[in-house]
Amino acid sequence: MAAAMLLLAGFGASAQRVEGDRAKAQGPYAAEVTVTNQAPAQRNAAFARGLVEVLTKITGDRNVTSRPGVGPALRKASEFVEGYDYRQDEGVSASGAPSFRTVIVTRYEKDEVEALIDTFGLPVWPDPRQRPVLWLAIDDGSGPRLVGLDRAAAARPVLDRAVELGYRLGLPAGNAAEQALVAAIWRGDTAAVARASQRYAPPIQVLGKLRRDGKGGWVADWTLVDKGKTLSTWSTAHRDARRAMAGGAEGAADALFKKYSKPREGSGPAGEYTVAFTGVDTTDDYLRLMGHLQQQAVVRRIVPVSASPERLVLRLELISGVEGFKRATAGGGVIEAASSGTGATADTPVEFRLR
Repeated sequence: MAAAMLLLAGFGASAQRVEGDRAKAQGPYAAEVTVTNQAPAQRNAAFARGLVEVLTKITGDRNVTSRPGVGPALRKASEFVEGYDYRQDEGVSASGAPSFRTVIVTRYEKDEVEALIDTFGLPVWPDPRQRPVLWLAIDDGSGPRLVGLDRAAAARPVLDRAVELGYRLGLPAGNAAEQALVAAIWRGDTAAVARASQRYAPPIQVLGKLRRDGKGGWVADWTLVDKGKTLSTWSTAHRDARRAMAGGAEGAADALFKKYSKPREGSGPAGEYTVAFTGVDTTDDYLRLMGHLQQQAVVRRIVPVSASPERLVLRLELISGVEGFKRATAGGGVIEAASSGTGATADTPVEFRLR
């Protein structure tokens, strides 16, 4: 394990020391973000970044910001905040000089975050999440070595990154028999590693080999095996070995989210729904209604179906079904649900009233 320890020493990292009994983010609905000052603009930007971290942990989706509706929600991130505190961290930089940073620790309203997820039908990697076994071999120039539990510190960047993404990686015990698997890891023999992992649960392995790239940086090759089948392969490279290593957790999260995520029960399926509106009696009423609908991130497309003195019928393409539409519009003061239907067919439209 000398190689792993040499690598760890070469990271140039220093432990952060917190002055006093100060706030720390606890649980999935809290986040820590570094800021340069305590001005309102910095604080609001940090609220948005923190909300991204929380949504990533809750859903398991590293690309959650690309989901419909999330962007507009981030611009209103302060509305999701339950409370916040600042913390001053003191440490030592890689050069040995003292370093300081200001951290804002933000706690978000659980119910509001959950409602956002359901409103926009965000797919979620459900709990309990799989805990793959990480078979990581590191070669810092003196030959590859397996990182086992007795040298977990050498794998801390990838283990911590997994926690940040809302799941955990396990490590093998690192006994002599498992150390002998280094050659299998290095040549990508997933079957041999899967057999050795039978003593661990679940039957999911992440194989990684981290080595110097000959240019002063590091490169890592990764393979995710689920129930004996290769689910994904990827590579990461960076001048900082910690960053190259953390990419193993990111690639594994992407593959596992893609396979196991699904909409929550509180989210309706995306699709087209027939929706009827009453109280649309004038041109101004119509313009007010259409303007309101066009502002809703949950609505992708509006197609008029019919109009009469009694009601206006529209076909709405929704990203999370009628239930998501109801949640999105409940507090706007413009429309209110007049029926509990699903709007599944043109013959049974769900009814709303224009206020």
